[in-house]
Amino acid sequence: MITPGKAFVVCGPTAVGKGTVLKEVLARDPHLWYSVSATTRSPRPGEVDGVHYFFVSQAKFDELVAQNGMLEWAVVHKVHRYGTPRKPVEDAMAQGYNVILELDLDGARQVREAMPDARQIFIAPPSWDELQERLRGRGTEDEEEQQRRLTTARTELAAQDEFDDVVINDTVANATTALLNIIHSSTVE
Repeated sequence: MITPGKAFVVCGPTAVGKGTVLKEVLARDPHLWYSVSATTRSPRPGEVDGVHYFFVSQAKFDELVAQNGMLEWAVVHKVHRYGTPRKPVEDAMAQGYNVILELDLDGARQVREAMPDARQIFIAPPSWDELQERLRGRGTEDEEEQQRRLTTARTELAAQDEFDDVVINDTVANATTALLNIIHSSTVE
């Protein structure tokens, strides 16, 4: 008999390095399954349906929401909807995989309601100054966008006490090890 897997929600502010840490976590533990979000936007060049996102119509998204088929969802930039389909997550867990859901604060809160047993993990920067430096160092957003993201980051950082665990991303190696330790200690019977 397969022992069902568990769900782990990973959240944190912009530029904290969630994606980099999660890439390392997934490389080091092949028994983790990364949840793919659904979106109503069209694929960008190089994006593959089912790999980068599940690209669905507005009608299909409506159907998923109406049938409780989303663990969480939101309208982003007042245009497209994004969300986490429930069935693939539940199927992966039934097959014994531990599932990683990388979400924003609102998504994490919705999953807390939909899946109260999911372990909620917040990735935090070592300091506010370091977070600002990382965001500026990326060079991918103009000054106005950086300020918008930093305003959101303040709200997210203020909510970290809502989470079961906080991992400080001082280095990718340290944060990866800390996150894996939380996952592995949570799944020991």
